[in-house]
Amino acid sequence: MSHLESLLSDVQATQLFRPVDLQFARLLCAGRGDYFLAAACLSARAGEGDVCLALESLTPNALWNGAQRSVAEQLWQYCQAPHNATEWQQALASWPALSTTTHIGPICLEGELLYLQRAWHNEQQVATFFNSLPAQGIDNESQARQILDQLFGDAPHNDQKVAAAVALTARHAIISGGPGTGKTTTVAKLLAAMIQLSPNKLRIQMAAPTGKAAARLTESLGKALLALTVDATIHQRFPREATTLHRLLGAQATSRQLRYHAHNPLHLDILVVDEASMVDLTMMANLIAALPMHARVIFLGDRDQLASVEAGAVLGDICRSAEYGYSPARAAQLSRLTGCDVEGHDQPNAPRLRDNICLLKHSYRFDDKSGIGQLARAVNQGNTQQAQALLTGESQDIHWQSLTDEAEWRTMLNDICLGYQSFITSITDGETPAQIVANFAHYQLLCALREGAYGVKGLNQSIEGALRQRGWISALSSSQQWYVGRPIMITRNDSGLGLFNGDVGITLQDSDQQLKVYFQLPDRTLRAVQPSRLPEHETAWAMTVHKSQGSEFTHTALVLPRQFSPVLSRELIYTAITRAKTQLTLYSDAAILSRAILNKTSRRSGLAAALN
Repeated sequence: MSHLESLLSDVQATQLFRPVDLQFARLLCAGRGDYFLAAACLSARAGEGDVCLALESLTPNALWNGAQRSVAEQLWQYCQAPHNATEWQQALASWPALSTTTHIGPICLEGELLYLQRAWHNEQQVATFFNSLPAQGIDNESQARQILDQLFGDAPHNDQKVAAAVALTARHAIISGGPGTGKTTTVAKLLAAMIQLSPNKLRIQMAAPTGKAAARLTESLGKALLALTVDATIHQRFPREATTLHRLLGAQATSRQLRYHAHNPLHLDILVVDEASMVDLTMMANLIAALPMHARVIFLGDRDQLASVEAGAVLGDICRSAEYGYSPARAAQLSRLTGCDVEGHDQPNAPRLRDNICLLKHSYRFDDKSGIGQLARAVNQGNTQQAQALLTGESQDIHWQSLTDEAEWRTMLNDICLGYQSFITSITDGETPAQIVANFAHYQLLCALREGAYGVKGLNQSIEGALRQRGWISALSSSQQWYVGRPIMITRNDSGLGLFNGDVGITLQDSDQQLKVYFQLPDRTLRAVQPSRLPEHETAWAMTVHKSQGSEFTHTALVLPRQFSPVLSRELIYTAITRAKTQLTLYSDAAILSRAILNKTSRRSGLAAALN
């Protein structure tokens, strides 16, 4: 075996690169080892969610640990590859794959950041959108102040009122806040103000990244609307239903083409996008391209949650601008509109986008005595000691169980079955499909991993086995796959059926005793689909924390693996905790949890630096 073949064998054994990374590198390397490494590393980082790769980090020490680093160092030596940014810049200057002023290639080098061409284009598009902010103002400040006072009251401190004033006077606004900070309530009142201030009828649409998030937005905004004391004509002009971003843009089942784009823009005046932390760079670029020039957009989300599954952390990058505070002129304007004391900061180099962002900090769901709220804050701050104290304390809404041996694993499995008991009972009691589907949201098991005994696949199998032993479920097919009560999650979009990645359905028998899977649509109606017609899907007794984003559960349970994985991060733990409304159960070894809380995710992109 040649030295190269031996090295490539070690590369595969240590999973230094994925097969797709190696194939991509072979296509672009032009026979040179340094080009091969640059392409393979860029592809690998894109697979991890980074938008770009800094040349200074293009070294074995920066990218890998342990056995992977040892193999990488051998590969670097064999390829005679550079070890610093200056050498890499010189080496890549003549790479045929690089884009130039006269040639569009698959790779872009922007300063010392290496991009895939599509990622670079998307980032430039998003940066241009948020940098091209129209002049902020409002025709009648006194009228706006009167309306805001009517909707929000006249308290001297009200971050929701300030957020509404920000969006009322900005073409593009970002409102970020944790669970229970009133983002939806703020938007309901904001839309009421916009409707009252507009002489024309406004075309308002609401959207979210997943069907579950869209349904929750529809429900929560509907409740907020009922609580508003405004004229009936205002109520009638409100949007009634949120949709998914895929539906909004007209995603095609058999093509990557979208119905709405720069040459066929959306027909709307105002767009509200909820759960913006889940919007990846590509989706954000597609959405921006489809907006009409006059459209106003309000992005809602929690900047501290997990970033999107795909590349980028757009909301997090954008919200960094908020750290500069408002400009003095903007602060004065917001103070006039709200009567609140809004502080201004004179920082000449601050990005203009800072004036379009509002961070909501007061939680109405979790008070100071809430264990879940305190735990979320401790995790967000990286405070492992406080987190451990809360888990071992006397909080009535938090339950923690160590997970170090087989006996504790069996105890956990029994707890999970009991967690789903009321859902099973609602089926055996003959409740309606709508009631059963709603009941499933009362308890949900979340996992950090997909594989293994502590991952989604392993636990779904274990839960099914345990439920069968109890006689709570029974298979209705020879493959044992389908049974009454089986929860499933869609994993591939199917616009023809109106089902999208992340939608959850429950398997039940219809009036003809035929198996159907029932999905709740954003307008709260149900759609029944034959199992054979479903797009790709998986059992959903357990789901990943990523897939749970945009959802809330009365009781959330989180299980962490017994060995640490880089997937375990502060953002993952925070996101899981904040899915819980009233009860949280955590199954984990204390050391694993602490290490996860200290592991803050950082996705590489050039977006924050590109905002000016």
